[in-house]
Amino acid sequence: MQKAITIAVDAMGGDNAPKEIVKGSVQAINDKDDIKVLLVGKEDLIKKELAGYEYDKERIIIVNAEDNISNNESPVLAIRRKKNSSIVVALNLVKTGEADAFVSAGSTGAVLAGGQLIIGRIKGVERPPLAPLIPTIAGVSLLVDCGANVDARPTHLVQFAKMGSIYMENVLGIKNPRVAIVNIGAEEEKGNSLVKETFPLLKELSDINFIGSIEARDIPYGHADVIVCEAFVGNVILKLYEGLGMALMKKVKEGLMSSIRSKIGALLSKSALKNTLKAFDSSQYGGAPLLGLKGLVVKTHGSSKSIEIRNSIIQCVTFTEQRIKEKIEENLKEIE
Repeated sequence: MQKAITIAVDAMGGDNAPKEIVKGSVQAINDKDDIKVLLVGKEDLIKKELAGYEYDKERIIIVNAEDNISNNESPVLAIRRKKNSSIVVALNLVKTGEADAFVSAGSTGAVLAGGQLIIGRIKGVERPPLAPLIPTIAGVSLLVDCGANVDARPTHLVQFAKMGSIYMENVLGIKNPRVAIVNIGAEEEKGNSLVKETFPLLKELSDINFIGSIEARDIPYGHADVIVCEAFVGNVILKLYEGLGMALMKKVKEGLMSSIRSKIGALLSKSALKNTLKAFDSSQYGGAPLLGLKGLVVKTHGSSKSIEIRNSIIQCVTFTEQRIKEKIEENLKEIE
């Protein structure tokens, strides 16, 4: 058996910690032989949750951390002051090489700040972006950035495009992925100042397949593999995507239960409908990696259940095996 990849998991982060975090971690090691999990957080609470599961005791290790960082705290101050918090302890495990990756459903600000302050950026990377996979009719697209840099510059977006291309080609196996910038129209002269300044820079790049602008309505149809934007726009797209998806599923279910005839139809189409809806369930794609760091950091939703935690942990294996960090480093090494 090949060497196990070690993932440090923030057991105290998120709305459903530690129950769903522990459950997802157990599911991950039971499903994959090449994973070892370090559950970081309050030892007594983690032990209590683990007691209800059957698992290989050598592949889940508890690392005690008594503090926790909440969403209401200043991220930078909390990272500097709470040295024994689950986020800080886990990030240090990645920094020292005791873990290959870090997964957290905790404070986004603290994870972003801690990733840069503790692990550090790859040389040449100006701003690490958060890059989640979002479902489309054609499969998935990478949205980069969705929450890390709300005041990005054109050079940042150029790097987002390069890192996104590397990710999609190596993790998803998409050759020559199509890269587009989010805009309010397809014409090159449209957009705000950031888009107008970035467009010609992307157009000049020879190492990415830049196809121009993409309007928000075309994103669900999979017209691009890598969708580039600054974090304010990206976060609005992501949240609307998630909210609209849940609202549509709710209305479909209500419609199917509205009459005897529709209930019979629902029963007959249950399997096909389940598979269709599953394709647009973002939880199956794991979390959002923070691209451009010296170590792998993956941020999952604060409301994550066990399935998303499980998938985020497994996602780290592919990322590590495909040497995404090293490939980004090689691609950007000429940038000082």
